[in-house]
Amino acid sequence: MKNKLTKLLYTIIESLNKWQVKVLLAFLSFLVIAVLLFYAKTLVDELIEREKQNVEFYADVIEHYVKLPNSNSEDLLFFMDRIPKIVSFPMVFTNEYDIPNYPFNQFSLNIPIDTTQSDTLIKQMLIAEINTMRATYYPIFIKDNNGKVISKIYYTHSALVNSLRLLPYIELIIVIAFVFMGYVAFSYLRRSEQSRVWVGMAKEAAHQLGTPLSSLLAWLEILKQSRNEEELFETTLVEMERDIARLNTIAIRFSKIGSQPELKEENLSQIVHEVVDYYQKRIPGVKDIQFEKSIQADVIGFANHDLISWVFENLCKNAIEAIEKKQGTISVNLTKVNNKMIVLFSDTGKGMTSSVKRQAFTPGFSTKKRGWGIGLSLSKRIIEEYHKGKLFIKESTPKKGTSFYLEIPLLQQIENQK
Repeated sequence: MKNKLTKLLYTIIESLNKWQVKVLLAFLSFLVIAVLLFYAKTLVDELIEREKQNVEFYADVIEHYVKLPNSNSEDLLFFMDRIPKIVSFPMVFTNEYDIPNYPFNQFSLNIPIDTTQSDTLIKQMLIAEINTMRATYYPIFIKDNNGKVISKIYYTHSALVNSLRLLPYIELIIVIAFVFMGYVAFSYLRRSEQSRVWVGMAKEAAHQLGTPLSSLLAWLEILKQSRNEEELFETTLVEMERDIARLNTIAIRFSKIGSQPELKEENLSQIVHEVVDYYQKRIPGVKDIQFEKSIQADVIGFANHDLISWVFENLCKNAIEAIEKKQGTISVNLTKVNNKMIVLFSDTGKGMTSSVKRQAFTPGFSTKKRGWGIGLSLSKRIIEEYHKGKLFIKESTPKKGTSFYLEIPLLQQIENQK
């Protein structure tokens, strides 16, 4: 159950863009703050009500006592000295005219009194306390048998109430501090990610340029040695033209990153055929890798030729590099289902662990010693942002292979062009 919930949360977060994640985090932060404020206010109100009930209880007991025929001041003082010891908030007993009862230290609770001062100063201090209490809470009256007010109990809330009232604001400061630290950390990670992307882009450009340039150098050597062999000469020229065209394609691809590319009607089946054929001829000689193609003919859709072919190349290259053994198979399956082009790239390579699978599309992440982890992240952006499709790892098992799922809507692009 826990794993299913984790997967569900991960899926939801993955489906959100960065701004949506920020809005969600802000909403959750405000929700937490609102809950804390409400909960603290509930606790404060409950505590204040309990303290008020305590005062009313003492007032009722005292009122009941003074109505007894044999009551006297000495017994009352004894009662005042013993019963209210559990009270934790300030209280002052006064007469009906709001004058503190004497002796002051016995008719006041939880109020620091400097006994070295004169009674006049102590009385003034208590009157000031009473005025402050009156501004916060109404006093509790003690009446005689005739209903006449003979005494009043002034009180205010305890220090615990003040602490509870401050608690939400302390928590708010803590939450804001965590949000700020999270924002700083997020900004740092974003800058770090952008740095990795730029470094990866530079290395990817070098790698993309390096492959056709190396081929051109090899073709030049063949060309020098095949002047008298017309058929080989012509074949070499054709391959050189293809590599030169590829250099031009690479330049166009990198110029389109960061801008909205133009989508045109393309034969996607043909593009996949061209890419697979290109890489099939350039597999390292030490490997015996077979391509198994099942490509439905003439699947037409709106796409950017240069970028979509780049995605297919990355998937082909990724599959070839994943096969570390001398022999292996790469399967390419393209079908049209419900006005969607669906392509499955599968290999019999080393596969991925669950942790690697989760990070496969993260910019800068790579399991290769000389990898820079930009190909799959770029491919995902090209498919999902530019072509409104999907690209994800359908399944991967260590030592058995990996299968990538690619989907592009065909009609949606036509509607966008209208």
